Amino acid sequence: MRFAGRTAVVTGGAQGIGAATARLLAEQGADVVVLDLDATKAQKVADTLPKGRALGCNVTDKDQVDAVFAEIGTVDVLVNNAGITRDNLLFKMPFDEWNAVLNTNLTSMFLCTQAAQKSMVRQRYGRIVNLSSRSALGARGQVNYAAAKAGVQGLTATLAIELGPFNITVNAVAPGYIATAMTAATAERVGSTPEDHQAQVAERTPLRRVGQPEEVAAVIAFLASDEASYVSGQTLYVNGGAR
Repeated sequence: MRFAGRTAVVTGGAQGIGAATARLLAEQGADVVVLDLDATKAQKVADTLPKGRALGCNVTDKDQVDAVFAEIGTVDVLVNNAGITRDNLLFKMPFDEWNAVLNTNLTSMFLCTQAAQKSMVRQRYGRIVNLSSRSALGARGQVNYAAAKAGVQGLTATLAIELGPFNITVNAVAPGYIATAMTAATAERVGSTPEDHQAQVAERTPLRRVGQPEEVAAVIAFLASDEASYVSGQTLYVNGGAR
């Protein structure tokens, strides 16, 4: 129960890594706020938690973000997980899809962190974990997503410097291929099935399998815990040893 008495906010918590993280934090004692654009799906996750509630929010909208964090009040743990993909090659990528991915995957973290840090600074305590990706190293057909996730790592390092004096740690987790709805959509984009695509990825991964959302959630929970109280400004890759 390492999060007993703590309030944790998980953005994009209605599915995939976000939902797995919400469940694990709640199992370990946290009062979890599942934040998602789809309030109905978020509520379904919250209903499964020992202590959970759901709030609908477009995390790219500053007014909505400020309002929802004001409603939440004290925040001890923030997991910036909300993200989308809009894959395409550079010469075919519409400008609105570039913007959508940058706003959802990067700008939302700025907005949510700016809102959450108010209570964290006041109480001189906070744990922030941002979701980056192995795609930050470069990924064909993901110029928008790769740029956003690389930006997450720079954001994380800078926030750690600025917020560290207030006993707030900021770290990032960069998953490789995780079996989620997002990677299933990637499989369809390249003309494959999720099962076949996972098998192909597993062949070139040293552990010879793809990852599961719960495995990423476990790393997030560690970085959000007091066991990682001297870890800050880091990006930890969770990718089965892939290079």
